[in-house]
Amino acid sequence: MLILLAFIIVFHITSAALLFISTIDNAWWVGENFSTDVWRVCDMNISTCVAITDQFSEYQSIQAVQATMILSTIFCCVGFLVFILQLFRLKQGERFVLTSIIQLLSCLCVMIAASIYTDRHEELHKSNEYGVEVSKGQYGYSFVLAWIAFAFTLISGVMYLVLRKRK
Repeated sequence: MLILLAFIIVFHITSAALLFISTIDNAWWVGENFSTDVWRVCDMNISTCVAITDQFSEYQSIQAVQATMILSTIFCCVGFLVFILQLFRLKQGERFVLTSIIQLLSCLCVMIAASIYTDRHEELHKSNEYGVEVSKGQYGYSFVLAWIAFAFTLISGVMYLVLRKRK
């Protein structure tokens, strides 16, 4: 049981780390001389970054991605704290339902964020406000990590739902 518990804790911490990296790092859409995420656009030729503000035509979509990624990260961290509390407070044989619900909410938020970005990426990168030609890019590793975090949070949410507190 101790090995299973250690695996679940490591899995949850890995999920949180993936969410932090995918939310913060500047690699959702990359090209030869630029990288962009949900916060800023960086031009590698002149080593400058410009924040994505309301001057961009698809700013509402970017704000939705920002908000849901932040919510996902918060839910994942809160879920871990609730799991630790439930570990010591639940009676033997009870399930970690609250932790599972919080982790599944995190899963839902990261899925919404990645789905919005996937659906709107053409409109997001056609904008002339960037100052750099970003339409000829491809998805970066932060975007891929967001989808991997989706899978990890889904799996851990289901694991918590199935898990019972044992001796």
